[in-house]
Amino acid sequence: MTKIPIEINLEFTPNPDTLKYSLNRRILVTGTENYTSKAEADEFSPLAKKLFELDEICGTMIGADFITVTTKTQENLRELNRAILSTIKAHLESDEIICIPRAKEEPRGDETTDARRIREIIDEEIRPMVAMDGGDITFERYENGTVYLEMIGACSGCPSSTMTLKMGIQNRLQQEFPDIKDVVPI
Repeated sequence: MTKIPIEINLEFTPNPDTLKYSLNRRILVTGTENYTSKAEADEFSPLAKKLFELDEICGTMIGADFITVTTKTQENLRELNRAILSTIKAHLESDEIICIPRAKEEPRGDETTDARRIREIIDEEIRPMVAMDGGDITFERYENGTVYLEMIGACSGCPSSTMTLKMGIQNRLQQEFPDIKDVVPI
């Protein structure tokens, strides 16, 4: 059986420090895996570990069919991009483990009906749209009219993240929950 060649396409994200590498195949079944340190990558992802070894990398997120890489600087970006592409391609062609999935936190048993519905909206409507830009947003909690979200990948530190939170997510959640006063990142 012939293997389909790996295709990797560079996409720019709204975050100028984060590059998105779209793949022509699925590498994760669901969700995302985010690595913000070399130590974390060393423990959970052979691929992220190799990317962190490029020195200019300060974050990596692996999605279903993409990888985002956050850089420390935009200097020598052309050379860094070549190294990132080469690293990803070599790793995927070797059929090595991409990452060891970590146990996802299940909704808490004491979570309110509103919090469960907010989590549903985030998971089903918001996350797929944000993933298109190389990021991810996860629901942390809802208390006293405030929704707390964790922003990762291209969303973390993105200049557009405030607009995404206020104009997009907050407006969508307030359609169903007028009592929501604020949506904030943690």
